[in-house]
Amino acid sequence: MRDIEKTIGNLIDKASTSFISSIDGEGYPNTKAMLRVRKREGIKCCYFSTNTSSVRVDQYLANPKACVYFYDGRFFRGVMLIGEMEVLQDPQAKKSLWQLGDERYYPLGVEDPDYCVLRFTAKKGRYYANFKSEDFVVD
Repeated sequence: MRDIEKTIGNLIDKASTSFISSIDGEGYPNTKAMLRVRKREGIKCCYFSTNTSSVRVDQYLANPKACVYFYDGRFFRGVMLIGEMEVLQDPQAKKSLWQLGDERYYPLGVEDPDYCVLRFTAKKGRYYANFKSEDFVVD
């Protein structure tokens, strides 16, 4: 792959759905579909909004190891990023991701205690396209 950051970044930006995985208390992976990434910093950090009361938040607090998968169904390509997920509940993080319409999920607004931010930090990844896979490290 010539330009990992550009190729993967474009895939992330175009993905309307992403999949996040956590580890449950018995050591099994749990995967959940999420809406698109709210914000990203290159391909190293991706930010999602979610409910503080979700099972996934409890799992990330117990074990931050995580995986995020983005795919492009049109061209049958995808990328798996492996790293760690942090649960952010500080007002600054919450305000940075808040969007018009979020009140339907968090009726108390940006300060809703059931609203939090997930920050995923990638360490490595695996890209699949054209019937080939390629591993890479995220700097």
